[in-house]
Amino acid sequence: MSREASLEHVLSRLSPTTRREFLKRVAVLGLSASAAQAFLIRNPLVVTAAPGPRRGGMVRVMGHHEISSLSPDDAGPLVHFVIVTQIHNALLEVNENFVLERVLAERYTAAPDGSVYTFHLRRGVKFHDGREFAAEDVKYTYEWYLNPANNAINAANFAGVDRIEIPDRYTVVVKMKDANAAFLRRGATTLIVPAHYHSRVGERSYKTAAMGTGPFRLKEWRPAEYTLLEAFDQHFRGRPPLDFLREEIVPEASVRAIGLRTGASDGSVWPLLAEDSLRFAGDRNFTVFRTITTGLNHFPINNDLPFFADKRVRQALMHAIDRQRLIDDVFKGTAVLAHANLSPAVQQWYNPNVKKYPYSPERAKALLTEAGWVPGRDGIRVKDGRRFSFTCAVITGDRVRRPEAEVVQQDLATVGVEMKIVEKPVATINTQLPRGELDASLFNWTYGGTGGEPDASATLRSGQLRNFSRYKNPRMDELLARGLREVDPAKRKRVYNEVQDLFAEDVPFLYMMYWHWFDIFSRRIKGLPTSALWGATPLYRTAYRWWIE
Repeated sequence: MSREASLEHVLSRLSPTTRREFLKRVAVLGLSASAAQAFLIRNPLVVTAAPGPRRGGMVRVMGHHEISSLSPDDAGPLVHFVIVTQIHNALLEVNENFVLERVLAERYTAAPDGSVYTFHLRRGVKFHDGREFAAEDVKYTYEWYLNPANNAINAANFAGVDRIEIPDRYTVVVKMKDANAAFLRRGATTLIVPAHYHSRVGERSYKTAAMGTGPFRLKEWRPAEYTLLEAFDQHFRGRPPLDFLREEIVPEASVRAIGLRTGASDGSVWPLLAEDSLRFAGDRNFTVFRTITTGLNHFPINNDLPFFADKRVRQALMHAIDRQRLIDDVFKGTAVLAHANLSPAVQQWYNPNVKKYPYSPERAKALLTEAGWVPGRDGIRVKDGRRFSFTCAVITGDRVRRPEAEVVQQDLATVGVEMKIVEKPVATINTQLPRGELDASLFNWTYGGTGGEPDASATLRSGQLRNFSRYKNPRMDELLARGLREVDPAKRKRVYNEVQDLFAEDVPFLYMMYWHWFDIFSRRIKGLPTSALWGATPLYRTAYRWWIE
């Protein structure tokens, strides 16, 4: 064996990272192949692999509201998602840099016209009960969402699907009746449930006892207190280094900050008060990812109510709120103004040239008067004998957004609109808002942009379960349908530019800002990504790699 071959033989046994680092040293020193081999002999530590992740221990993170369901169909709230995504996997998943990755699918193909998607599945993947994952589980999951009788929240992910075929145990073919350009980032990223189990227990029971292929399995669930997960030994990517992952419910942001400072907890799923987030960002004892969220901070409002039904009124309320003051004073500059339904973080699809609503109480008053709402004796505007008074439900214990609601309450009072504030559990709000049983609320939700996909059908199309404001516009419905059918990126861009234009004109709800999202982790957690363009959701997907130093 030649010296060069011998050197290559040694290098081939190193990890990719160690090999790259050694070759960098060789290049810096200007060594020949023979000299490099001699260097290896004299310096054996250079080929010693870094110690692997330490096994054992528990990571504790904190959420701000109850985990009311463990089902993938209820995984919209981040506090739910953090747990649900540990229990389940999807065929494809979008990582922290908006890159689509293969997970349960080993490979896939998509017809150029979007008519057929074929997925070849990983073999040997096990569910938590030891049953092997197969094509029938994908078919069952997708068809469950497609069945109108199930009234599924995620049904919009499967728009345009005609049928699911499974030519063999490890192949799934999705055939479309209408093209759906969002399918890979929406439908194919939908978490898979086990057909044999879900079909037996039903969705209602599954919400309380979920089971999937994920790196962790359910050990204990106390919705308003904590959820405890344990490592799944047979996970297809290998057993997670951690023994346990626990999410504790701590509504008060200041208490979550104390938990981080004292080491009682390792991370906060939901942001802290802005001043605390900034403080942790400068603390070397913590790893902090700061990104612009795709979730829109907003006040969903019931468009069926007389005062919200008029577009001029909704536009007036946008002018009445000093949103920049909210960003500067309440959120300490850690947000950017929202101008439409898509975040500037989704650069490929973002349209900055839409109608704007600068702070102008006088313009707000003029629009309200034009719409027939005139000041009453007590200063609150009236029309047809009805006072412009409504109630906004904020999430119980949400001390991050409650101050925001109180500032907006003052701004609206200035133009003669009364907004009362009450607190309700998040599950109640999510259920009652789309039914028209609440006037308004305040939270963050994504209206297109999840995973870098601009489609907002699930939230802006008429009649959808996550259309919280009961917004209806046939033109918007038409545009959203066209955006799904169009597979050419340049043409899709024009469609979603128009979606954003129409959104800004219609003001379906009061849109405030896109937060700077702070994901804060104790430095003792290793295995986190080195950088991220998209925070929160994809970062917690990486928990199967985490370990404790």
